[in-house]
Amino acid sequence: MLSRVADALYWINRYVERAENISRFVEVSEAMALDCPPGSAEPWLPLIDASGDRELFDRLYPSASPTDVVKFLVREQKNPSSVLNCIASARENSRQIREVITTEMWEQINSIYWAMQEQEFWQQPPSEQLREIRRACQLFYGITDATLSRDLSWHFSRLGRLLERTDKTTRILDVKYFLLLPSTEVVGGVLDELQWIALLRTAGAYQMFRQSQQRAIAPEAVASFLLLDPVFPRSVRYCLERISETLRIIRSSSVPGPPDDLECLSGLVLARWSFTRIDELIATGLHEAIDRLQQDLNELHRLIEQRYFISPTNPATSPEQACAPA
Repeated sequence: MLSRVADALYWINRYVERAENISRFVEVSEAMALDCPPGSAEPWLPLIDASGDRELFDRLYPSASPTDVVKFLVREQKNPSSVLNCIASARENSRQIREVITTEMWEQINSIYWAMQEQEFWQQPPSEQLREIRRACQLFYGITDATLSRDLSWHFSRLGRLLERTDKTTRILDVKYFLLLPSTEVVGGVLDELQWIALLRTAGAYQMFRQSQQRAIAPEAVASFLLLDPVFPRSVRYCLERISETLRIIRSSSVPGPPDDLECLSGLVLARWSFTRIDELIATGLHEAIDRLQQDLNELHRLIEQRYFISPTNPATSPEQACAPA
């Protein structure tokens, strides 16, 4: 497979996953805001921190109102990670490789893009806008899984989706956890259950959490489910297992042989998060553990980019590569 095609497939799915996650984050915060004092920024500013764009946001919106947060995350043209820009970037990548993706995939991403260009779309209530974006992104995943052959195209698509999902799950947990629990000494104290329910809903995990945990919502249980659950498709452990599996398949399809640096790092990260317990993570510092995982994800992205996307004769950085998580 051409590195250009693999790169586009990887980033199409990262962008769509990012748009879906951000729309979910904002949608949940819209609901949380109903229980907060009017004008409160409590459910909003954590979203900026979770997106990793606080410096840009502060520069563009010094007042930092709830309306500013929503505009920045959803429609801001100067924010490369806004939902609008993510969908536009996914569509542009799709347009460049239309001969590789299926017609249904192209029609879906093109439909999302043009719907968001219409003024009528933005005249809907915010909750309807966000729900429509989220469902359109989820429909794209379903169409991809239902129509794309399980060859390298599908594996690079899956790889991008899983890496982005792992990144966003860890970011939102890290930010929310430390806003609610400023120090490890208060873990297990009396907390506002609404905040923890909102955190689970932000990750699309509330119903599955309630089914798997036959007890009251507690910080340790929420963190354990989002980080270490082996069967929930948005948990860090589940995503890392699928990333490692996908990299092995891609590797064996191209250059069979012993594992390279990329596969070794993937295996080591997976082992670290498969054979640990939440009480150990909290005792040694959950923020530090998540920060290390973020560094590992960045390194995984760099090695994937180096191994599969950058031609030795053309090492220039593409616009997509410049948008890699910091």
